[in-house]
Amino acid sequence: MQTVELLQEARWVAERLGYQIREENLGGVGGGACEFGGRKWLFVDLAQTAPEQLEAVTATLRDDPSTSALQSQLSPQLAWHLGLRRAAA
Repeated sequence: MQTVELLQEARWVAERLGYQIREENLGGVGGGACEFGGRKWLFVDLAQTAPEQLEAVTATLRDDPSTSALQSQLSPQLAWHLGLRRAAA
């Protein structure tokens, strides 16, 4: 799976977890998550490359305990990026 596809999947997961995604040119300093106004926000820095954006989004998902609830819906590649291991059958 290509980086851009993984990034799209990671953003989908973030939206499923209730994050409002905001794309901004932050000059390459990186994005990240915060909460204000009773909502969860995820800022994606458009000045970063796709791999850098993917790392920022997956870092947010790794820190969110709700991510594991969606594990069965994740591609194996994204699960690997998130450090999630599939349970043995």
